[in-house]
Amino acid sequence: MFSVEVGAMNFSLTPNLEQFIRDRASSGDYNNASEVVREAIRLLKRVEEQRALKLERLRAAISAGDEDIARGDSILLNNEKELDAYFAKL
Repeated sequence: MFSVEVGAMNFSLTPNLEQFIRDRASSGDYNNASEVVREAIRLLKRVEEQRALKLERLRAAISAGDEDIARGDSILLNNEKELDAYFAKL
């Protein structure tokens, strides 16, 4: 395992990850291994932000659906056949 120290944090990388970082750094796309790691963390941060946004939107949609049901503004479909018939009408 390959260990990396960042401030007060220590990370251990598998040989495969270490080689990947070295390969990316030597590809010319990055100046060094630190740039590769920083880019990886930026990408992870972006993925986490997108996941949080999707979850927020899903929760809002569920809340809106619950409100529709509470107002009686919904259709009860009991099985797949009824669902297919409903979509056929659209």
